[in-house]
Amino acid sequence: MCIRDSDRTVRWLDRCISAHEKKESQNLFPIVQGGLDENLRQKCIDEFLKREFNGIAIGGLAGGEEKKDFARIVEFTAQRLPEDKPRYLMGVGYPEDLVVSVCLGVDMFDCVFPTRTARFGTALTKYGDLKIKKQEYECDFRPIQEDCKCETCQNYSRAFLHSIVRKEEIACHLITIPVSYTHLRAHETGRNLVCRLLLEKKK
Repeated sequence: MCIRDSDRTVRWLDRCISAHEKKESQNLFPIVQGGLDENLRQKCIDEFLKREFNGIAIGGLAGGEEKKDFARIVEFTAQRLPEDKPRYLMGVGYPEDLVVSVCLGVDMFDCVFPTRTARFGTALTKYGDLKIKKQEYECDFRPIQEDCKCETCQNYSRAFLHSIVRKEEIACHLITIPVSYTHLRAHETGRNLVCRLLLEKKK
């Protein structure tokens, strides 16, 4: 399966290059495939580097593999990609994975996890999950996260969100905002760690 995927992604890139007419408004990101096999990943990368593209994606992860294998493949792949093009890790959304992946060289992410979790009434904070539907928040007038600067935490209490989370669709949107803010801060944490390490190396 991984061999077929790695071959297909190269053929797909060639088809995309041929069809890519809106070069000024659309970016082309080929996807490095190969599962947990470093040789297949390298084969993909070697083929991609012969072609022109705007950025590059790392696919085929976040599917239940062990964390050590996840980190191994992210590091292996990211270190072999051009430094002057954005490196995008597909389908990764746990805050701890964002920090680790940024430190390993990844620039961009996407995942349904933060918004899907918020849709079910759970806010992800730096202190852990906060399930707004629980009765304990009925009279809790603190924000979701007290040191958060997002619009929701500045204007709405846990008690208010608890009162509407089962009835009003807007609750899902309001919970999504601090969740996204938490993820952005995780990304920022990773980038700050990288910057500090680079500065230490120069000393």
